[in-house]
Amino acid sequence: MTQGIRIESDSMGSIEVPDTCYWGAQTQRSLEHFAIGAERMPLEVIVSLAHIKKAAAHANVELGVLPEDIGRLIIEVADEISNGGHDAEFPLHVWQTGSGTQTNMNLNEVIANRANELAGSPLGSKSPVHPNDHVNRSQSSNDVFPTAMNVAAAIAIEYYLIPVIEGLVKVFQEKAALWKDVPKLGRTHRQDAVPMTVGQELSAYVYQLEADIQRLEHSLPHLHRLPLGGTAVGTGLNAPKGFAERAVGHLAEYIGIPFTPMDNAFAGLSASDEIVAASGAVRTLAGSLLKIANDIALLASGPRAGIGEYILPANEPGSSIMPGKVNPTQCEALAMVCVQVMGLDSSLSFAGSQGVMQLNVYRPLMIYNLLTSIRLLTDSTRMFTEFAVKGLELNVKKIEGYLESSLMLVTALTPVIGYDNAAQVAKKAFEEHKSLREVVLEDGLLDEQTFDEAMNYMRMATPHAE
Repeated sequence: MTQGIRIESDSMGSIEVPDTCYWGAQTQRSLEHFAIGAERMPLEVIVSLAHIKKAAAHANVELGVLPEDIGRLIIEVADEISNGGHDAEFPLHVWQTGSGTQTNMNLNEVIANRANELAGSPLGSKSPVHPNDHVNRSQSSNDVFPTAMNVAAAIAIEYYLIPVIEGLVKVFQEKAALWKDVPKLGRTHRQDAVPMTVGQELSAYVYQLEADIQRLEHSLPHLHRLPLGGTAVGTGLNAPKGFAERAVGHLAEYIGIPFTPMDNAFAGLSASDEIVAASGAVRTLAGSLLKIANDIALLASGPRAGIGEYILPANEPGSSIMPGKVNPTQCEALAMVCVQVMGLDSSLSFAGSQGVMQLNVYRPLMIYNLLTSIRLLTDSTRMFTEFAVKGLELNVKKIEGYLESSLMLVTALTPVIGYDNAAQVAKKAFEEHKSLREVVLEDGLLDEQTFDEAMNYMRMATPHAE
């Protein structure tokens, strides 16, 4: 044997494998045949597969189809993997077989070789633990991989994305409460509109994001239904009766999420509609965040020649040529992420429609896109919250100046002087560069007291307040 190399074999024959690696023949073949791009199978999928292998071993031992000592070894190594102990052993590219078979076998081989090492056997011996006969017992890549997709997506949404969005909501709620009595000019069509309060403006963001959280939460029960136990096409061939219930039950126990067997495993193998729906909820969130990021960047534009009502924290220099320039960088980073997420969802949604007969073979792409979207939104929202929204301040002088000079305050005069007179006042004030007050008093439409009562900003912003 050449130094640094060992020989592993599979149904295709023998192949050289680096002797320092736990993976085997099928993983090595995938590395050689699918050296496509730089994207690797996400570690979230690997961890989910490790949990599945542990749950399957646990169930197989209970059902008497796997020796207890073999099951213990599989469980021990699966725990090592799920705790990050062998991350380098999972180098496969996303662009592989569409069923994820090679990634499933990557797990099977690593677990078998590491288990055999623990048992005192050489790597590649497949004894006492065999990657197919033991680690993959009662399973097929066709049910294991979509199960791992659902598990990884559920964990990422429930434990990472939703808490970060809740954190942003909390900060917006605090700012909205702080500035609930600060009147400002509203804007529609990018033009001046009637007054509102800063708190009301921010409350819209709170509502949007809370609705996004609800949509994400609504996607979770569908992700919790797992097709594990359907094996090759959904019939459960080669899996003992009760395997799905036991294995999925153990998964729920390990992870703390109420996973249940899917009622129809045929649907779980032939389609991944729950992944498409979850991506749709993530995409909708991206739309909300993009609107919010762009709003805040625009409202903070300036500082002298823009709107400049908001003041963003100055985190870093904004220009390599213009000294003192500060840019809305967190808004821009979040905006780019949101656009990327929308693109990832488009390809994921198309891939989700491509299940043929009993199997969808676009699954690595789908879970890669979804987990990438979740990770990007989780990270960028955390940064946006910490380095933009928490330090957001108001330029009260500018806010007051816009209110005082706005022609759209004439709307409050409409019930008193009529729509046509109000329109003429606004037109004259604009053309003659006068204030509304000057025009109304000059034309004798109202006395000062009546005009001032109508021009109460807070009353305009909260017309139905008691």
